Amino acid sequence: MISDLTLQACIADACARTIAWLDAMQAPGLPAGIGRISAAHDVTAWPGMLLPGSYNALLCRELLGALPADPAPAAAWLRAHRLPDGRFRIPGMADDAVFKKSDPAETWRYIDFHVTNYTLGAIQALTPRAVPAPEFARAYLDPLTLKAWLGDRDLRDPWQEGNNIVNLASFLLLLRPTEPERVDAALEILFTWHDYHRNPATGFWGVGQSSDPLRALHAMAGSMHNFHIWYATSRALPEQDRAVDYALTRPAAIHSACIDVDLIDLLVHAARASDYRRVEIHAWLRRILPALLDFQSADGGFADELAGIRRQDGWVRGYSEPQGLSNSFATWFRWIGIAMITDYLWPGTHPWRFRRMIGIGYRHDTNPGEY
Repeated sequence: MISDLTLQACIADACARTIAWLDAMQAPGLPAGIGRISAAHDVTAWPGMLLPGSYNALLCRELLGALPADPAPAAAWLRAHRLPDGRFRIPGMADDAVFKKSDPAETWRYIDFHVTNYTLGAIQALTPRAVPAPEFARAYLDPLTLKAWLGDRDLRDPWQEGNNIVNLASFLLLLRPTEPERVDAALEILFTWHDYHRNPATGFWGVGQSSDPLRALHAMAGSMHNFHIWYATSRALPEQDRAVDYALTRPAAIHSACIDVDLIDLLVHAARASDYRRVEIHAWLRRILPALLDFQSADGGFADELAGIRRQDGWVRGYSEPQGLSNSFATWFRWIGIAMITDYLWPGTHPWRFRRMIGIGYRHDTNPGEY
């Protein structure tokens, strides 16, 4: 087995190589930190992809402690993508090229929520005291509106709905300083809905998970996002031990950037919350860490998967590139996993800066008092 000291040295070297790769993705003529999503990204053909390329890279830079020396220009560039109601959207996306659900309004809501969560997260990384308010989310502070929206959630696709729910919750939490009572009431509605729909055998949400391994995997991936609402509000997570039981049945091996970070997030938060199967969690995390480091590409970035086509989420007839390439999305996700593991195994050995908004990259207790 590789020694702890050797692994820690490998992590420091890998970090330096990733920062160099991020620097290489810098878009000429734009503020520091604004760049291509991968080496295959043709900015002339796909200028809109600079937004996801940049918010992923900036969130990765925050985690690694490598944000631009002057963050204001990049923050201003990101804010220029804000719609009048506070949503953020990738330029170039159009109705006939996007799909997540058969209802076009649901498709756009999913995409807008996702892009807005990550863009606001990047702005918060750059200028923590100047995060634009998600004004569009105020509508969900109305109890009837929120309950109607929750009633439309489709638990046949818990992965997609987990993203919808954690993104909305992240916006509500950003509104909490100015409307604490209404936000807390909305959060209670969210907790009640989750309590009603949770599968007590797994701790997850989603239909068919007890009889279909793929549905169980997707239930885990979606539910891990929902768990962040409990972490951010310092509530004990019901059936957390059952979620751990499931996660430990998964091999400590590379799958995809999303699945890998979901399992790591679930296990790290659980091990920090209780002693349940902590020795096994430690061993599982210790096994996957070298695999993650070995997966780093020669150029210093990380790929999502090695085969197939990667698309921007929801843009089904838009930007695409081959899997196997280093890209800022996968690079950030892979580093979240590495950082969460190393901070759990060897606290304080690396100065990680986890994001403050809930969603991918958030780790509870890193920034106490943010909500």
